[in-house]
Parts: sequence; structure tokens; C-alpha cells
Amino acid sequence: MRLIALLLAFLFSSMSAPVLAQQAAQIVAENRDQIEKPSRQTIGPVITALAESGDPMADDILAAWEAKRLVIRKADGAMFISAPDGAGFTLTALDGAAAGTATKGEIVELKPNAGVRGLISTALVQFTLSDPDPVKRQAALDSIAKDPKAEALTPLRASIAGETDATLKAQKERLERLLTLRFDPDSAARVAAIDSFGADLGLDLRGALNPILATTIVAATEPPAANIDRTLRVGRDVDPVAAYEILVAAGLAPARLTLDVQRDALIANLKDGMVGGVALADLDSRAARDRAYTALEDQGAVPFAATDDEAAAALAAYQFYEVYTETDPAVTAAAKAALDAIGTKVGVMQTADLALDGLSLASIYFLAAIGLAITFGVMGVINMAHGEFITIGAYTGYVVQLYITDYTASIIVALPLAFAITFAAGVAMERLVIRHLYKRPLETLLATFGISIALQQILKNVFGTQARPLTSPAWLDGAWVLNDVVSISYIRIAIFVLALVFLGFFLWLMKRTRLGLEVRAVTQNPTMAASMGINPDRINMLTFGLGSGIAGIAGVAIGLFAKVTSELGTDYIVQSFMTVVVGGVGNIWGTLAGATMIGGLQKVIEFFNPSNTLAAQTYMILFIILFIQVRPRGIIALRGRAAGD
Repeated sequence: MRLIALLLAFLFSSMSAPVLAQQAAQIVAENRDQIEKPSRQTIGPVITALAESGDPMADDILAAWEAKRLVIRKADGAMFISAPDGAGFTLTALDGAAAGTATKGEIVELKPNAGVRGLISTALVQFTLSDPDPVKRQAALDSIAKDPKAEALTPLRASIAGETDATLKAQKERLERLLTLRFDPDSAARVAAIDSFGADLGLDLRGALNPILATTIVAATEPPAANIDRTLRVGRDVDPVAAYEILVAAGLAPARLTLDVQRDALIANLKDGMVGGVALADLDSRAARDRAYTALEDQGAVPFAATDDEAAAALAAYQFYEVYTETDPAVTAAAKAALDAIGTKVGVMQTADLALDGLSLASIYFLAAIGLAITFGVMGVINMAHGEFITIGAYTGYVVQLYITDYTASIIVALPLAFAITFAAGVAMERLVIRHLYKRPLETLLATFGISIALQQILKNVFGTQARPLTSPAWLDGAWVLNDVVSISYIRIAIFVLALVFLGFFLWLMKRTRLGLEVRAVTQNPTMAASMGINPDRINMLTFGLGSGIAGIAGVAIGLFAKVTSELGTDYIVQSFMTVVVGGVGNIWGTLAGATMIGGLQKVIEFFNPSNTLAAQTYMILFIILFIQVRPRGIIALRGRAAGD
């Protein structure tokens, strides 16, 4: 019995397969005229029939039709699927059988218009959503997400159960919910789909919810039987001119009478010194001219148009309502609640994103200012060439990358090399210039400013005026994205980590090493330190070199995201000085606090005035000037004898 059942099943399947394979060809034959000259309004059922036929050839026929590869052979009028083959075409019958070749002159291509191709593309979705190739399934999902339509909902749902790729399945399920909340005929299903997202921050969700809350303004003498959002007051919620235009568009009032039309009409109907029963001498006011025009309307001499009084009366006769285009109140209520929740969360996330941006900028300022905190804060030397040491560090990184093409290795080499070069430059500067100008701040400022200009010119002569690339390693590309609102680039994170490393290094150097002990001793009382066997000149030289070396390392880090030019350092010298002064001269924790305050303040100002960064910096400087008036010693001021020096 089992053998007989197997034989019957085989016979049934072998007979049904050819029948199934003929269904698409039969549908084409029965609707030949519509396929040859399709109309978007009438071709839909034919396309649907092909898509639902179950014929394996239906996919090929629809795809060929959409791609304008469905052709008719002139010799016998037979329809084929064509494929380019050299100078001619290879033909395939609609049942899949090979049908030879043809030249371009032997066939006529069917060219459906864009509207029909759109319908075909929608019908093909059910095939591509279940295609064995995951790339094609992904492309189908992207196509639906880009242009969501109600027709895609059913095939999308049908494809979810058989999806084997976990990532694609998750995308399908999310897209299905997005289509459900917009197009499902069941109100409860739409509300459930909206509620399922919670306060999801996805841009695709907000893009799906916003059309649900789209509104139009309608005018009526009593509340309409529609999904009303709110009642509008003319003059407060809606402009009177715009409100009257709504009445005109709805056919509830005539167009407003313009001065030019009124003047021309009155002139054309002037007879024996009278216009519409009003004497010409009396037409010296707008009210009189309106009366004359109204009389002409009653006589049928001019087209109806609303005078100011008539327009005001029409506006008073109607009430204006803002009405949702979505007719279901339950759906709009759910969408509004969802968008309100999303708006609250977006506000929190924007605050977090702003805080991250401020922290990122603070780490850059701290890295640029930490060297200045040593030279200016500890030694009291105003080094206007500090920015050029940052620039030298950036150019060092550029030169290293000319010889070491591995960007990770080049950065590893560039950091200590930049420190060594700028350390040596700082020591040379201190020995040749600075040591002769201690306790003379004005002369020091002028001398270092001159050195700054000279270094800029030297760098221009060596590297030119064009920006030079300092490329970051591949693992620093991109950004750490928490959601559609909060993200921070990996380069900024790396600079933040580098700033923390140097904070730890500086604290270790000052608290745990002999050099740090000697620096603190010279800072507190140089004379007493010298009497204890410490050489103040040597300490000053090493301190200045250390601050310059750290500036070089900061230059490498800053050059990874900023343009490396000879003016790079000038973009950070002002912020570096402000960071040290605001934080508290001579205190590393004050420098950190100053960088945090300045970086955060600048980002907050830029948030409220994003189109003008120069104005943001101006406001920031003004705020800092006021802050220094209140706390002249900075956020964290020195105590003891050092504070009085």
C-alpha cells in the first residue's frame, strides 16, 4: 500500500508541475492586450495574478517586464524573455524553454512606464524577500524601507517565518511593525505596533509616526465628523489671510478683491459720473469703492469677489479646525504619546551627547594646555610660542608617516619622537632666551611672540602653506554610536584617554619622583631650594623642556583630526592660556577643571548658536572675563607662599 501511495504521489506531482509551469504563460496570453499597452489604473490585477500564480517563471516574467526585456517577435507575434547576447538577443519562452536568438530588428521591446514598473517592483518583493541569496533579501528590505507601501506588508509578513539569517529576520520583524503601524487595516494592530516600540529613538520609527500626525486645516460652521486635533482661532492660531485662502480653496467664499481688479472694474463701468450707483466724487474712500463694486456684482457686471468687509464676515461665519489626515483617533493618540515619549528621551540623549562633546573638547584643551600649565603655571613664563610646539609635534607625525606607511606604527613612533624634538627645542629656547628674562614678564611675552612668528615662517618655508595629512589608523575610524542621537568619534575617545594618561603621568612625576620634588621646591621658594643643593636653573630648563615636549605630543593627537598647517597652534594657544588662568595658575587639577569648564561652555554656546562658531568663542571669552573678575585666582587657587608670588 505504501508503494502504491508513493507511485500515486509521484504521478500527481509529475502531472501538476507542467500544469503549474503553464499558469504564468496562460495569464500573459489572456491579458496580452493590457500587457502590451499597460495602464497603472488597470494593470494591477494582472500583475497580482502573475505574482500569486505559483509558477516558477512568474518571477522571471515580471523581472523581465520591469527591466524592459519582455519582447514580441515580429515574425509570429510570440512573446519572449530576452537577454542581450552580443549584437542580438537570446530568447526564452514564457514556459522557460529556449527559443533561439533574434536581432534587434526582429523584436519589439515592451516598455512599461514608471508607474507600471513601480507596481511590478512591488509584486517582485515577495520573490526577493525569500530569495536564497541574502544579498538580494537585504536589497529587498532596503527597497521597502526606502519607499514603504501597504502592498509590501503581506509578503513581508509571509517571509519572516522562513528567514534563516538572524540579522535579516530582526530587520524584517522591525520593518513589519513599521509597516503595520502605518498600513494595517486593524486599528488595534496599529496601536499594538506603536506601543511595541516604546521610546525607541530610531529615525525610521519617527519617520513612520510623523505622517500619522500630519494635519490639515478645514473650515466648517460646526465641528466636522473627523479626527480633530484642535480648534483654531483666526488671528491667533491661523493668519486671517491664510484662513480666508482656505475658504476660497474649499469653495466656501469667493476670491478676495484686489485693489488692481477693483480699480479696473470701476473704471470700466464708469457711466455719466456714476459707478454702481455711487458718484465718482464719492469714491475717495475704500468703503465707498467697496459699495460700488458690490452693486456691480448684484448687477452681474463684474465677477464676484470679496471686499474686506465681506471677507471679515465670511471668516466670522466659519470655525477653523486642525484635522488629522489619519481618521482613527486611537491611532493618532498612540502615535502622539509615542512621539512625546521619544521627544523626552531625545532631549535627555541630546544632553548626554552635548556632555560627551564638551568632555571631548575639554580633553583636547587639557592636552594642549598641560604643557603650558607647567611652563606658565609653575615657572611663571608667558610662552607665546607654545602653539608652535604643538604645530611642530603635528608636523613630526606627518614626516614620520612619509617613511612608515603603517599608520598604527607611525603614531607609536611619532609620539615619543615629537616629545624628543619639542623637548630639545624647548630646552634650547630656555637656554638661549628665557633664562635671561626671568621676572620680566613683558619682555618674555614679546620675545616668545617673536619666536612664534619666526617658527611659523620657518614651518611655511619647509612644509608650504597647504594642509598636510596626518592620517589616523583604521581602528580609529568611525564613531562609537550608542543610538541615533548619541555618538562620539574614536579619535576623540583616544584623545580623552591620552589626556587621562598624561594627567596620571604628571601627578606621578610631581608626587613620586625626585624631579617632581625639586620642581615643587623651586616653585615654592627658589632661594631655599638652592640652599638645599637644588640647581634652580637646571630645574627651570627641564621644566620648560617637559612642558614643550608634552605640547609636541598634543600636536600629534590634535593633528589626527585637525588640518596640519603652520597656523595649527594659533587655534589652541588662546584656549590653552584661558584654561590655565581659569583653572588656577600652577595647579594641574585647576587646569583640568578649567579645560572642562571652557570645553563644556563652548559646546553649550555652539548648541544655541550652531551657525556662528566665532560668535560662540566671543561669548565664551566675555564669560571668562567676567568669571575672572569674580575669581581672579581661578577655580582652584594656590595656597601659601606660592600663591603670593
